Amino acid sequence: MHRPQPSWFAQHKGALALTALVLAALAFGAWGAWQVFSPVSGDPRAQLATSGRELTRAQGELEQLRQRVATLTRSDQISRDANRDLQGAIADRDEEIAGLRADVAFYERLVGATSQRRGLSVHALRVLPQDGPAWHFSTTLTQNLNRGAVSDGTLTMSVEGTKAGRLQKLAWGDLRQQPNAPGVPYSFKYFQQVDGDLFLPEGLTPVKITVRLQPRAGAPIEQSFTWAEAARTAVAAP
Repeated sequence: MHRPQPSWFAQHKGALALTALVLAALAFGAWGAWQVFSPVSGDPRAQLATSGRELTRAQGELEQLRQRVATLTRSDQISRDANRDLQGAIADRDEEIAGLRADVAFYERLVGATSQRRGLSVHALRVLPQDGPAWHFSTTLTQNLNRGAVSDGTLTMSVEGTKAGRLQKLAWGDLRQQPNAPGVPYSFKYFQQVDGDLFLPEGLTPVKITVRLQPRAGAPIEQSFTWAEAARTAVAAP
């Protein structure tokens, strides 16, 4: 009796089963590898990678902001310095203008067509502290009574003050720390600034200073100023 031949499927059933088993193993292995190495939602490695990128971006933005702040700070400092320099220049110009106006007024009073005729006098006096007991004095002498005539002579001073509650008067020799000290010479037609130094004893509080002009010919001239006024600024003679 003729027996029927088995089908191709039947003949390769074992091989097919083995192949299916291998493919299933490979698929499972691929799925496992993807689970291990591919970031997924909630995976700490994925979150770490994302956080790293965000941190890098934040650091870049922070550095940009720092550079911008540094640039703005430098610009603001430059503007402040320029404004301070400008204000200083304006103040210097204002002071210079005020000084020139004072000089013009002084010259107009002294040599102007309508100026009042005055003989030899002390127009201004100023005293400035130096080291220790020394003071520097600066006087401005004027005369316009005899225009073109030369006024010459010597200048001395005296100071009145208090020490230990008692009134004291210091003569020129005391102020110069030299007995019989000669006066400071002057010689001018219209005005002259005469300078020198004074020495006050320790503990003395000066109150009044008197300038004495001794012309080469004629009687001496004296003019007094309070020490506070002379020490503060130049003071016009009365």
